[in-house]
Amino acid sequence: MAVLTLTKANFKETIESNDFVIVDFWAPWCDPCVAFTPTFEAAAEKHPDIVFGMVNTEADPEISEYFDVKQIPGLLVIRERAGIHAQVGEIGAPAFDEIIKWARDFDMTQVRKHYAEEDAKKK
Repeated sequence: MAVLTLTKANFKETIESNDFVIVDFWAPWCDPCVAFTPTFEAAAEKHPDIVFGMVNTEADPEISEYFDVKQIPGLLVIRERAGIHAQVGEIGAPAFDEIIKWARDFDMTQVRKHYAEEDAKKK
C-alpha cells in the first residue's frame, strides 16, 4: 500500500476507519525528515496491513498543533483511534521495525475498556 498524504480533509476519517495507523510528521525543509521518507515508504511496503500516512506540518499545521508536535521528524503510532506511541527525532530502519513490532504486540485491553466506558456514559 502506498503512503497516504494526510491532510485536514482526510486525517480524522483515516484514523477512525483504520485500526492501525502510523503517522510521520515532516516538512520539506527538514533534511532528517526527507532522509527518513524512504525508510517510511519501505515499511509501508513491508506492512500492508498498516496504514502509513504523512502530515506535512507546513501545509497542515493544525494537525501537528493538535497533537502537540514540537519537533520533527515525529512519528505517532495509533491503534484503534488511540495514540499509543510518539517518537521524535531521527531513527533508522531497525529502530522503526522495533517500534512497529512493539505496537503490534501492544495490549489494547485498557484502551478498549476506556472506550467501552465512554460509550456507556453516552447512553
